[in-house]
Amino acid sequence: MSYQPQFTITPALLARVEHIAALRERILAATVQVPWIPALQKDTRLRNAHSSTAIEGNPLTLEQVRAVEEGRELTGVTDRSKREVLNYFAGLRFIEKNLKKSRLTHEDLFKLHKVIAADVMDQGTAGRYRTIGVRVGRFVPPPPTEVSGLMFELLDWWNSESAKHSSVISSAIIHHRFESIHPFADGNGRMGRTLALWELFRRGFDSHHIFSVDEFYWQDRPRYYAELDAVRQRDGDLTSWLEYAAEGLHVTLEKVWTRVQRLSAESGRKKLVLRPKQEQLLQLLRDRKSMAPQEVWDGIGVSKQGALDLLRPLLKAGLVKRVGTRKSGRYLLG
Repeated sequence: MSYQPQFTITPALLARVEHIAALRERILAATVQVPWIPALQKDTRLRNAHSSTAIEGNPLTLEQVRAVEEGRELTGVTDRSKREVLNYFAGLRFIEKNLKKSRLTHEDLFKLHKVIAADVMDQGTAGRYRTIGVRVGRFVPPPPTEVSGLMFELLDWWNSESAKHSSVISSAIIHHRFESIHPFADGNGRMGRTLALWELFRRGFDSHHIFSVDEFYWQDRPRYYAELDAVRQRDGDLTSWLEYAAEGLHVTLEKVWTRVQRLSAESGRKKLVLRPKQEQLLQLLRDRKSMAPQEVWDGIGVSKQGALDLLRPLLKAGLVKRVGTRKSGRYLLG
């Protein structure tokens, strides 16, 4: 028997989805060929990593998460707190690198969980479905003997049926169903929210990766958990959860739109039309954190002079900065 989510498209949900679509189009239209996209992407990654780990009890502040990503030393925090954040950043990179996958498998989920939960699990094994029973507050997820079959059904629905719905709805369905199955011994919260984000990325909803809905969940965690639980109290009817998730995405996009307007105003007439090689370079710097000059021109496949010509406007616009001496200097995002 395949998984069949139960829900109703209420007028309120339909209105939310329509408003989200209009706001998304407005944001994407305003973020075409502008120089501050990398800064907005970095801010989003920080907010995602901070919010999703904070929901699970990670004590690091947003500024401390920023320090962790930038490799700065932190005192008074545990290695585990830092590892959870670093793992989440790695998880985001994993889904960004796997946007082209047309079908997701158990093995894809194992790989992602192994990245997110490495060295931070209190029980079980990273990258393997649980073999023990677990409890989440008052909720007791299915026994371990049923996990693999339930995940097979969810993956089958994801791969064959999810595209029939708006990505706003399908991402929320995947999020809730995964949490209900709770397939891993630990790390399910971070996994479920990452999978919802992966669905939005795969469906092209957030092509620039500048939306962080986890921040909405984190800012009112009691409500987040109550909304997850409410579906169980209604015999699996997802309608209220879908309305809540859509509200979260709508609120998130409103905040992004405010940031877009502010950044656009600050940039004024200094807008920079990024060439494909410049976009490629910014992506490399985002993945590698910093690059030596030789790594830059090797990485984008141009000559030394060609790389310098590409770098000059990026440096002037503040998108990229150079640190260190002329001989040992490195380039990194501004």
